[in-house]
Amino acid sequence: MSRAVQCQSCLPWGSWMQLHQSLPGSRGTRSLYHLCAASVPGNAGSYFSRKILRTNSITFTRGCVHYQGGNQERSVRPSTSRLSHLRNVASSDAIKKHRKSLSAWFSHQPNEERQFGPSFSVDAVHVDPVIRESSLEEILKPSPGLTIQNQLQQSCRQVISLQNLFDVDCCGRQVKNVVLYGTVGTGKSTLIKKMVVDWCHGRLPRFELLIPFSCEDLSHSHAPISLRHLITKKYQHLRDVVPILGTSNLNVLFILNGLERLNLDFRLAGTELCCDPSEPVPPSAIVVNLLRKYLLPEASIIVTTRPSAVRRIPGKYVGRYAEICGFSDTNLQKLYFQMRLSQPSCSVQDGVGSSSGEQENLVEMLSRNLERHNQITAACFLPSYCWLVCTTLHFLYFTKMVPPSQTLTGIYTSFLRLNFSGEVLDSTDPTNISMMKYVAKTVGKLAYEGVMSRKTCFSEDDLQRCFEVEMKTESELNLLEVFRSDVFRFFLSPCVQSGKEHTFVFTIPAMQEYLAALYVVLGEKKTLAQRVGKELSEVVGKVSEDVAVVVNIISKVLPLRFLPVLFNLLKIFPRYFSRLSGKDQDAIAHTMAEELFKEEDYYNDDVLDQINSSILGVEGPMRHPDEVPDDEVFELFPIFMGGILSRRNRAILEQLGCSIKNLAAFEIAKAMKKTVIRKSRKGLPPSELMDYLFFLHEFQNERFTAEAIRSLRTVNLSSVKMTPLKCSVLASVMGTTSHEVEELNLSSCNLDTSSLRILFSVLLRCRTLHLQLNSLGSDACREIRDLLLHDKCMVNSLRRSRPAGGGGGQEARDAGQSASVFQ
Repeated sequence: MSRAVQCQSCLPWGSWMQLHQSLPGSRGTRSLYHLCAASVPGNAGSYFSRKILRTNSITFTRGCVHYQGGNQERSVRPSTSRLSHLRNVASSDAIKKHRKSLSAWFSHQPNEERQFGPSFSVDAVHVDPVIRESSLEEILKPSPGLTIQNQLQQSCRQVISLQNLFDVDCCGRQVKNVVLYGTVGTGKSTLIKKMVVDWCHGRLPRFELLIPFSCEDLSHSHAPISLRHLITKKYQHLRDVVPILGTSNLNVLFILNGLERLNLDFRLAGTELCCDPSEPVPPSAIVVNLLRKYLLPEASIIVTTRPSAVRRIPGKYVGRYAEICGFSDTNLQKLYFQMRLSQPSCSVQDGVGSSSGEQENLVEMLSRNLERHNQITAACFLPSYCWLVCTTLHFLYFTKMVPPSQTLTGIYTSFLRLNFSGEVLDSTDPTNISMMKYVAKTVGKLAYEGVMSRKTCFSEDDLQRCFEVEMKTESELNLLEVFRSDVFRFFLSPCVQSGKEHTFVFTIPAMQEYLAALYVVLGEKKTLAQRVGKELSEVVGKVSEDVAVVVNIISKVLPLRFLPVLFNLLKIFPRYFSRLSGKDQDAIAHTMAEELFKEEDYYNDDVLDQINSSILGVEGPMRHPDEVPDDEVFELFPIFMGGILSRRNRAILEQLGCSIKNLAAFEIAKAMKKTVIRKSRKGLPPSELMDYLFFLHEFQNERFTAEAIRSLRTVNLSSVKMTPLKCSVLASVMGTTSHEVEELNLSSCNLDTSSLRILFSVLLRCRTLHLQLNSLGSDACREIRDLLLHDKCMVNSLRRSRPAGGGGGQEARDAGQSASVFQ
């Protein structure tokens, strides 16, 4: 078979499922896995004998294959053929085990994905992002103005499909090394995971063996190791395959994921040449020589990296550059949402089903909002934000019972962990500052200033003030450059509003409030005196540790009566400045209380309805472009502050390099008792009371919540649309105590029978209960009857009326009368 014919039969490997159905399973593949079929006599045996003849270049192999069908050719088969055949069969079994092992590992979903249910696997839900062919010159030249139009125009040029990445280039040369780069959140790791799973299922026939390496894993080891030992160390079942690497025509694909984690030196003085797979060298030297094509020159390599690290590989070693552009096509966004929100696990949660009509309605509303070219369209340019939108909708609509650990703050914290996972911003920088810590210090400052000034659009001057004000060293400038190229577009995107194209907004509005809350809770909001005080306190504190040495020296000169004065001087500075910095916890609690109970926000929708509207849009006529917009609302800001202080979120942020000490969280909670609980006793409008209950749920501090709830004797939530999520939050928060509630007003709250079941334990403890003007038909009578006849029921007065148009008026009954009516 000619080389050209081989390439044509091996080319398709992108639209894998479709091509797998249209092409014969074994034709055009050179997989050792299929070598096992050589034992089948007939035409298949002759076909595989030709494969073995071409692969191993042994003229006696044909006799070996026919020997499997009979004994007449035993005498003509040499012993070398037997050994070669046994080795091939062993290699085939090893690769089969390798496929199975990789499939199990790469199909594993993180905990954040499991909240969607087991059906959300890589195979079940995946949409390939747009990939654009690029060049080193294009990467190095200054980028044009960052607008939505420029992003879409760039991503639509030179689009290349995944199956064509290893095709010949424009000069006719076979591509062996591919650099696949993209900013944070564009889907690099997910695309690689899907590629590995497809190879495991036989949908990537071009390569007979696929070996993925994590560059983060390789970066932690500096001891010399050979390539063969490295492979068997990571994949022990390949020990029978490793000896034939470099000695056969085995088509191997190496995947190097996250190259920005490695510090590579392509100079000969820095990394020596090595062509022996058995020679021990540092892991970085193995990567360099693989890319040089000095080690296993026939192997294909695909490298994923962030844009800032692309230049670490000299251009002469790269056959093709390709940029992942995310979901630049709105149709890809719609397809993703359709697949995610239409999964069966979305309709069933804790035994309670939601109708398929509700799912279709959600998808339809989201599609209409995308078609309006809203800001959400720009946000969903990144596949990771599509995931966040679906997760939030799942939380709002398909969560019938809220687990104690499931909070909105937890979703955003987990979202950041999925995208940053403790990565350092620049592996070449000696400070090794984590990416998330850098974001909290810079983007968090911008977010906080926007919240305080009620601003969501930011100019270039605003960005320069927050990012470049403290740029004093070469290291700080380098970190800023890496942030601009790799991370900036993850958090900030061009505004789509007419007349504001050159301003920036947070990609997801709630992310501004989350980062502002993180900025405050981490203590980054400090005055100059507090910053100087902290540093001076640490310096003087170190001096006071060696006070004995200082005293011994000075006592030889000064009289003994001056020693007490000396001690006091050494102690005064740490005490004074520690007291000054200790007020930071009080300031955080005060900020939280002030933002949580702002009177100008008293008659807005509750925060859960606000989030719902920001994702699905507002039904009705659109606002005229010249109409003055409403004031910006930032009611999630204090709620995120409380949520970040929960133990679970602090543990995740610790992994991201953002440490919040237990003592600090304790001091803030203690200070909150003086402010938050006191202000909540003044009485709140229904929507604000719902926000307060949601804040307590996010805070995840049962002792604090119990103390706050005991002060609520009257709970008025009338006219608040009580979704199953809100009912669950109310039941969870009120369940921290068993105190009696004087009055619970749930009139006009869209309650139904399932809502009564969720709230059953709360309703039992209420003296006066208002349930009028709800969707409580005849099927709710049984639930109300069970409530009133319960041994622990405290209801003295129940007000309930049928829905409008259902006939009948309001009814007021005491507990005995009600019980007799509903029996």
